[in-house]
Amino acid sequence: MSDQVQLTGLNVLLTRPQLQSASLVKAIKGHGGHVCEVPLIEIEAVTDGDACETIKNRILSLDQYHAAIFISTNAARLGLEWIDAWWPQLPTGLSAYAVGPGTARSLQVLDWPVFYSDKGVTSEHLLALPGLQDISGQRIALFRGVGGRELIAETLRERGATVDYIELYHRRTPDYGSDMLLRLIQQDHINAIVVTSAQILDVMLHFLQNNPAAVASIPVIVPSERIRQYALDAGLVRVINAGGADDETVLEALAGTVAPSR
Repeated sequence: MSDQVQLTGLNVLLTRPQLQSASLVKAIKGHGGHVCEVPLIEIEAVTDGDACETIKNRILSLDQYHAAIFISTNAARLGLEWIDAWWPQLPTGLSAYAVGPGTARSLQVLDWPVFYSDKGVTSEHLLALPGLQDISGQRIALFRGVGGRELIAETLRERGATVDYIELYHRRTPDYGSDMLLRLIQQDHINAIVVTSAQILDVMLHFLQNNPAAVASIPVIVPSERIRQYALDAGLVRVINAGGADDETVLEALAGTVAPSR
């Protein structure tokens, strides 16, 4: 994003987990905008003994896999912690796949080649990568949170691969008061909202008491056309597909909401 572009007058509500926002907060402020952080999803690492034993066993078996897929920056961060704990020297021969450039950057510490789509950040974009087409007989480790979309695993299994989940974290909804979010949006004069997943969108609508008209005049930045359509179907009006969730892409989308007459 050009240093000449300013976000003066923009009061941005960031809703993603707190650990993921620091660099974007700094960038928005650096371009003249203001930030209000209200994480609508909390990330909690899996701690249950049986679940951790399953994770450990699959991490120890990484040398038996052909590829590892990381579906988020949280999956990358926590996955790397597990890999570092049990593989002081990485197994060779694996390829890593990331959903989006931000997750790919988190994986650059690996000696494995890291692949991601430069066309978008959805599961569909990942599944279109050449290396995930002819995979019959391959074994793939899928690093993710507990639950979520099944599209990646289902599609890869249809292509003949064996897919094992390595589920590293839970997503929790913070215990905010029922009117907190709307009150904050009004008091802080929020005029742009960043929402980086369908689940966060659901939580936002819940805290708005399923009243999307409460933010009808506010642009909502989302990372993909799928989530944009989901937001429109839910009743939101001004929804902008940024085409990604990395800082640079979000900043460009935010810049597009600033009145040109400023």
